[in-house]
Amino acid sequence: MTTVQIVLGAAALLVALWLVVLIVLDRLPGDPVFGALVVLEVGVLVQLVIGLARVFGDHADVNTAAYLGYLVGALLVLPIGFVWSAGERTRSGTAVLLVAVVVLPFLSLRLHDLWSVR
Repeated sequence: MTTVQIVLGAAALLVALWLVVLIVLDRLPGDPVFGALVVLEVGVLVQLVIGLARVFGDHADVNTAAYLGYLVGALLVLPIGFVWSAGERTRSGTAVLLVAVVVLPFLSLRLHDLWSVR
């Protein structure tokens, strides 16, 4: 795994723990959580740029369509979760954000698996 994927996964898990605490306390996420989501999204954008550079360089046996799909999908998960959460201002909306954040490390792991097939 790349350093970006490891840092992104660790940050996503920290934000996920934060969201679990908010769900247990029945509190809505505020600006600090949204700031953390923006930082995660910037990390995913960095991952996209690195992934694009890798796939347009030497990519031998990598399934390019699947790899690009996971890169773009990872970029869209948080914004979709945020919009859905903004429409549902309850504990369920916070849980939607939690699911979106937890999905990120799995998408990064899948990107790593696709690349290591080489």
